[in-house]
This record gives sequence, structure tokens and C-alpha cells, in this order.
Amino acid sequence: MSKEELTVEQTSETLVKDASVEAPTTEEVVEETPAVETTSNGEIKININYLDPQLLSDIRTVSKEEIDDADIDSINIDKLMNKYENSLSEIQENQVIKGRVIGMNDHVIFIDIGFKSEGVIDRDEFSDGTLPNIGDQIDIFLEYLEDRQGNMVLSKEKADFMRRWEDLKELFNNETTFSCKIIRRIKGGMIVDLDSIQGFLPGSQIDVRPVKDFDNLLNTDIEVRIVKLNEARKNIVVSHKIILQESLKEQRDALLSEMEIGTVIEGRVKNITDFGVFLDLGGVDGLLHITDLSWGRVNHPSEIVNLDDDLTVKIIDFDKEKQRVSLGLKQLTPHPWEDVEVKYPVGTNVKGKIVSMTNYGAFVELEPGVEGLIHISEMSWTRQVKNPNELYKLHDEVDTMVLSIDSDDRKISLGIKQLLPDPWDEIEEKFMVGSVHKGTVNNLAQFGAFVELEEGIDGLIHVSDLSWTKVVRHPKEIVEKEEKVEVRILEISRDNRRISLGLKQISDDPWPEIIKYFETGKGVSGEVIRVLDKGIILQLEMDVEGIIPFGKKPKKRRKEVVADLKPGVMVSGNVMEVKPDEKKVILFSDTYSEGGEKATKNSVKDFLESQEEPASEKIEIPEDLNVKDSKEKTNKET
Repeated sequence: MSKEELTVEQTSETLVKDASVEAPTTEEVVEETPAVETTSNGEIKININYLDPQLLSDIRTVSKEEIDDADIDSINIDKLMNKYENSLSEIQENQVIKGRVIGMNDHVIFIDIGFKSEGVIDRDEFSDGTLPNIGDQIDIFLEYLEDRQGNMVLSKEKADFMRRWEDLKELFNNETTFSCKIIRRIKGGMIVDLDSIQGFLPGSQIDVRPVKDFDNLLNTDIEVRIVKLNEARKNIVVSHKIILQESLKEQRDALLSEMEIGTVIEGRVKNITDFGVFLDLGGVDGLLHITDLSWGRVNHPSEIVNLDDDLTVKIIDFDKEKQRVSLGLKQLTPHPWEDVEVKYPVGTNVKGKIVSMTNYGAFVELEPGVEGLIHISEMSWTRQVKNPNELYKLHDEVDTMVLSIDSDDRKISLGIKQLLPDPWDEIEEKFMVGSVHKGTVNNLAQFGAFVELEEGIDGLIHVSDLSWTKVVRHPKEIVEKEEKVEVRILEISRDNRRISLGLKQISDDPWPEIIKYFETGKGVSGEVIRVLDKGIILQLEMDVEGIIPFGKKPKKRRKEVVADLKPGVMVSGNVMEVKPDEKKVILFSDTYSEGGEKATKNSVKDFLESQEEPASEKIEIPEDLNVKDSKEKTNKET
């Protein structure tokens, strides 16, 4: 017999024997004596007034004579022990069992489960506020038979959870539909209350169409079905969408059976993506691709439709097996190219909006589905446009002229410059060959300088026409950008829209006088401009250059004689020959030339040939072409 049993029996016996002492009433015991006490020596005392009266029904007081007269031998001790041990073996941890309430206090409730000791459950586990009565049978979850303090650990909440979990498993296995309440919102969906267990309702499983406002669903009841149950993690996922889909199945099957290509049908916009619009056709979803929204250019479907819009569309294709339906909206209106030649005759002026730009031109929308191209060559009579964004920007409204129409390829050529007079029509009268005009240098190239004669009208001064006397390697040696200059019109090509200009032609050709001045054998002096491997370049009078070739002087000897020659040093020589075409005066010097007159002349020829350079890095000029041929080829190339 346990200490608790002895304490109860002793307490009962004391109350019976001491008849002279008035027993306290039940109310007095409840008020003054706790249900369970622990004495100083470790014994546990239980107040019987807190116990179930049925527990005390078999307790009575016996006398010593009754004990002596009892037939102890008739009691089968082994049988009782086996029965007791078998009752213990049926109780295992981590299972739901039945227990009877035998007592309670302000903090715990005492439960008898037929074990050698009672267990306790915290009163807080009865969250609904409804406490059991003494003697009630309740379901409890046995966590531990004994914890570290030797106490039995029981839980009502876990018992409720396990019982509800089994119910939910049955609902899942039977695919049963039931109702629950949405209690809060989390990332990706909602949490629903499944009666002591919480489940997850994904946002995509709430409805067959996207949900706009999740907050409106809070604290509302919803019909769901369990679609996923994880036994190990005790996770549950539910769906309301699956119920809706099943209810729409019959409607969907009927719609597909009656569907035909070309049928006009009503639908509601349920989703908008970058590539198109999904419509709910009444149980069947259809895709309205972005290219089928309008005959015109559409950057995003949201430009045409909004969510929940009701649209009338045409079925252009469908797959009954895959339940895919392709829809068209533009197909309900005639194609705009059917009468485009009547609407936009060649030569008429039309207005449109720039909807796209490339490096070669701008596309202009004349009406939805009808676009024309303004090529960069058709944007200005005078300006050389390299990119349309130099003049226009996207969405600009522009006036244009229809230049041509290709209905088969659905192409329209448009022009803007045609709306203005062509200034080149009167160019020959305004800028006559031989006349002198003022202009501004607006660009420099390796082969020459471009001069703006008036807005949009440029002419080219070739490097060979910059100076009578200097060999110009780059126009920056003579003119600068933005410099005001006087030029003479040398040639006009209206068809090629080119004007050839001359700067040196403003003055007379000085070479007849230069030839007379630099007669053969005349001694002259000049400043050293530069020293090359094959000769010395001097700056002579009358703004011409002189050349003293080294001839066949050995390389070592050349270095010795030119060691002291630096730009600005005066050097003398005798005139051998004047070459107007090469713009050079050939000199002979006893100090620097060697090999005799014949050898020197051959050296001069080699020197001049080595100094010939192409007018541009992009244009190679054969040696047998004169300066005029070189200029004409450069003009043609540029």
C-alpha cells in the first residue's frame, strides 16, 4: 500500500475513532485545508473532501479482531500482483488514454489513469474555461510516466491535437469538404483554424482568379479540402480552389464540346501578363496574346485592358485535349491595310506619331496597324542625319508625305523634307562657279575642310586647294574650326549635292613669278624646317620650300654634317630646279650634297617620291596620278 493510501486510510480512521471531536464540515475543509499537502518528512497528505466520493466507498474501519479472523490464506497474492502488473503494461508513453478526474486545486487537476500514482494537468490547458467535474472521464495524452522529479506528465492539449489530427487524416483520405475560419494572413497565403490545429491556405488556392484584397477574407468561413498532409511535420495544406474547379468542370466540358473556331464569345479578364491576357470564359481559361489585342503596336496589354473587364473576343484556335483556347480581339475589326492605298495616296500629306526609332529611321503610326518609315535620308535636304534622334524623339507628332506604298509587304515610305522646297534646286544660280563667298569652317578632315556657305549648304576645300606654295598634310595647318574664310566656287554637282571650294584661288597663282625668281644656279639661303634621312627642308623666300638632297652621301657622313643643323639655322645652296607641281625648289649644296649633278638629280627624284603621301588615310592615290586627279577622287569618295 502506498503512502498516499495509508494517509487516506489513517485520516478516515482518525475521524471515526475520535467521535468526541466534531468533524469539520465539507465547506470548512475546502476553505482551510489544501487538497494536497507535503509534510516536513516528505509524506503526501490528500484532503478527502477534494476526492471523488466513489474513491472512498470501499474504505472502512476494521477492528483488530476482524483482521485476526480474516482468512489471509484465501487471498491469492500472486494473482493480485499479476493483475496489477498487467494493468501497468497496458499504459505506454506518447499515446492518448482515458483518465478520471479525482481532484483539483487552483492550479492543477488530478487525474487517475489506473497507474501506481496519479498525474496532474495544468488548469490553463482548458483554454475554453470549461473545467471538468470530479469523476469525469476525459482523453489525455501521456507524455512521460515519470519525469526527472518522478512526476507523471499528462497533457489535454496534445490529446485534443492528436484526436483532431486523426479526424483530419480521415477527412484527407476521404477527400471530404469541410468549413473552417481564416484567422490571419502570412506571406504567400492565409492561416485557417482547423479546431486546435492550424492549416495553410496558399493564395493561389483561394480562388480560380487572382485575389485582389486578402484582408477582406480575415475572420470569414470558407469551404476547403485538404490537399496535402505531412505526418512527420504535422503540416496541413488546404484548398478552396479545387472545390471551385470541380464545380466548373461540367460547365467547362459543355463549353468545350460546343466550341468552334470563329465563334464570338464573352469573357472576363482574370490575369494580365507581359505576353498577353487570360480570360475566364466560364470554366475555361483562354489566352488573348498581345499580338492579337490590336492591329496597332502594343507595348503592354495593360494599355488596352484592365482586370475584370468584360470583353467580346473571337476564338481563333483551341485544343480540346489540352483545354487551350487562343483568342483574338483585333480579329473583330477589318484589317486596316485592306484600303490603305485609298486612305493614303502617294503624294498626300499625313500626320502620325513616332512609335519606334532605329539608327536608319523612325517608324510613324498613321493609325493602329498602319505604320510608315521615314528614312534618315528623307529627313532633311541639307543636313546629313546620322540618327533620327538628332531631330526627333519617341511619341513626337510629325507631318509627313507619302512617298510610296508596298501593299504586299505592307510597307509605306514617308518623307519630311519633301514638305519644304529643295534648296539645291536653285544652288547653281545662288552659288555660280567662279564667284567668291564667305563661309564658316565647321569641320576638318584629313582630306580637307568643310565650309558652311549658308544653313544646310556646305562646300569642301580639298587640301590641294588650301595653299599655292605649301604642301598641306592636314587642313589644320592652314585653317581652324569656326574660322571665317573667303572661298571661290570651283565646281557644283547638283545631282551629287557637292560644292568644291578653293581657298588659294582667292589670290593669283604665284608660281610663274617663283620660277623667274629662283632661276637655275642662283644662290639662295633659308631657315631649316626639318632634317630628314634623305635631305634638308628649308623655308625660302616667297613662302616656298627648298630641298637639299643628301645624294649618295654615306649615312655616317650625313650624321656628321647635320649634327649642328636644327630648325631655324640658316643654310645656303644653289637652285637646281623649280617644280611647281610638287611645290618645291631643288637646291644643291657642296657641303650637304654629294655624287655630282646626275647623282643629285636622281636623289632628288627618289626624295620627292619618298615624300609623296596620300591625301587621306582612307584613300590611296597611285603615284602616276596628278594632284587634280587626286582631288577629284577624294571628292568622289567622300
